[in-house]
Amino acid sequence: MSSDPKHAEGAAVRLDGVRILVTGASSGLGLAMARALLEAGATVALAARPGPRLDAAVSELAPFGPRVWAVGLDVRDEASVAKARRWVDRRWGALDVLVNNAGIGMRTVNPRFMVEPQPFYAVSPDGFRAVIDTNLTGYFLVASALVPPMVEAGRGKIINISMNHETMRRRGFVPYGPSRAGAESLSYIMAEDLADTGVTVNLLLPGGAVDTGMIPDETRAELGRPLLPPEIMAAPICFLASAASDGITGQRFIATEFPRPQGA
Repeated sequence: MSSDPKHAEGAAVRLDGVRILVTGASSGLGLAMARALLEAGATVALAARPGPRLDAAVSELAPFGPRVWAVGLDVRDEASVAKARRWVDRRWGALDVLVNNAGIGMRTVNPRFMVEPQPFYAVSPDGFRAVIDTNLTGYFLVASALVPPMVEAGRGKIINISMNHETMRRRGFVPYGPSRAGAESLSYIMAEDLADTGVTVNLLLPGGAVDTGMIPDETRAELGRPLLPPEIMAAPICFLASAASDGITGQRFIATEFPRPQGA
């Protein structure tokens, strides 16, 4: 597995003709990454649960014209994932890049998780399952459905979005921490499973807490530090989706330290 970024810091990449599906693209990191990919010339499918937020995201990106697509997708539901696969086959014929990003955060089980952490045994089973099903099982289901054609074609890229290791060990971070730790392990194993296929798998994380709506407004002032803008992901996601990243697999990129992958 290579760890050489193969590019100069700050160098622009072009993605003209590259077909990319981004899950969880109706807001936050997903929407910011979709915009950056479109600005680099890609054709992007915004995949998210149907509703006003997805409609608003598509409207916001309407200036990019026919390169913007909307795909209704619930990553927890095999039937919905299978429908998205059929959409790709019918509309595009092939997918070049999958960005697994859809996720839900700690506020779904504890709205004040940043300042009043609760122990794991206070988390409801339903709350635990909802986060794991979205943040971990969702990555597995979407990749399992969309990767086989990439393997058949002998090319493709998977970019799985993660978070800091601190969130995987931090007090009060069940089930979000385990969900992201599981997604990282899944990513490394996927990279090994696909090592001889021409399909690469890499991880990308912001490098800190991000202003995405996962941290409630009422607790932001209590954090004592500013939140990163979602646009921090723009340069690394474009690099990882481009030919400049060919041959790089099984690496963990941190947006605040881009272009250096962790461990390089």
